[in-house]
Amino acid sequence: MTISVNDLKPGQSGTILKLKGISDEFRRRIVEMGVTPGAKIELERVAPMGDPMEFKIMGYHLSLRRKEVGEILVDLV
Repeated sequence: MTISVNDLKPGQSGTILKLKGISDEFRRRIVEMGVTPGAKIELERVAPMGDPMEFKIMGYHLSLRRKEVGEILVDLV
């Protein structure tokens, strides 16, 4: 099942399929941090107001804003 990472619930994970609708500059930044197609990403927790979201990817934690990750598509694991 393909969904946006915005739709993940804490504890859910998926395999990244696509990075679309993201500026080239931001795409370069997150690719350097391991956010690439084929990588496993897990939503660890969400801040009380819904932003930012904390993900676990490649063994480390990464916090990103919802508007930044809305177009990252994952296949649920």
